[in-house]
Amino acid sequence: MKGKVIQFRRGRHTVHEKHFLVEAEGINSREGASKMVGKVVVWKSPAGKVIEGKVSAPHGNKGVLRVIFEKGLPGQSITTEVEIK
Repeated sequence: MKGKVIQFRRGRHTVHEKHFLVEAEGINSREGASKMVGKVVVWKSPAGKVIEGKVSAPHGNKGVLRVIFEKGLPGQSITTEVEIK
């Protein structure tokens, strides 16, 4: 399944560098997003570097996933595609 990196998980004063919000194709409800918890997410850089993460929780009621990556993704990764396994 494919997804798209939307943004860092952030608050008013803080940014969580390893936490990202991902929008998955075909999921548009909190119930659908909660079924994805525990799945592995893979981001590939244009240079071929691979960074893996894990879906930790749904975010909001519209099916957005909260993903924690093993390393922080670069800022250029926002609006790029990820693969959800």
